[in-house]
Amino acid sequence: MRNRWMIAVAGAVAVALAGSGAEAGFSVARNGGIEAAVAAPGRSADNVKLDASRKPAQLLGFLGLRPGMRVADMFGANHYWAEIFATAVGPKGRVVVWEPAQFYGDKAKTDFTSFAASRPNVTLISSPFAAPNLAPRSFDFMLINLDYHDVYWESAKYKIGRMEPDAWLRTMFAAIKPGGIVGVVDHVGPAGDTRAIVEKEHRIDPAVVRADFERAGFVLDGESQLLRNPADDHSLLVFDQAIRGKTDRFVYRFKRPR
Repeated sequence: MRNRWMIAVAGAVAVALAGSGAEAGFSVARNGGIEAAVAAPGRSADNVKLDASRKPAQLLGFLGLRPGMRVADMFGANHYWAEIFATAVGPKGRVVVWEPAQFYGDKAKTDFTSFAASRPNVTLISSPFAAPNLAPRSFDFMLINLDYHDVYWESAKYKIGRMEPDAWLRTMFAAIKPGGIVGVVDHVGPAGDTRAIVEKEHRIDPAVVRADFERAGFVLDGESQLLRNPADDHSLLVFDQAIRGKTDRFVYRFKRPR
């Protein structure tokens, strides 16, 4: 009798706690697994320092990461997210890091090879920025963290020509399984000429991102205030030391309809 009572109480507590995190959209048990992945040994000290500003456990809980998922870690050769994903998805999951060829030089290749040697569920693929080589319907979950704005960026130095966001997102849409999730985190920018704003500040108007993704066929499934910073007036380049690491950031959870 006492055991049945304890089980009932535990269930009620779990329901209450899950309800209190409604915005996050994850169960207590699942978030516990993500928190364990964030706290796991073997993460680099430099990446751990970024946790305070990125809040990875809360973010991935809100986005809906689960064990066993096949994950696309976009622009992830620095392996910040791959460190966490590899543990969080478990041995039945898979993490595919995609990195633009323009940024994947010899040092990055050596660093990532060393990193992946002890993580058999992580691999990396690379292709030109404008043409991600992601197979159709391959992923349950994708994260684009602080990089989507660069689809509007041009750089002679890095051999990045003018890209068309609609074409780039068609590839993303095709790569996600029906019902799959794409999380987008980026620096909030003002309304106006998107390419000019990206060139000057590396920021983007959240309304532009939402419109781009919805035009590609995604549905906005959730929005979080987790990384917002009202003290950022959106006027500074994101690399300016006055605001670096403290920018106002929007978080969108998009879903490919079933």
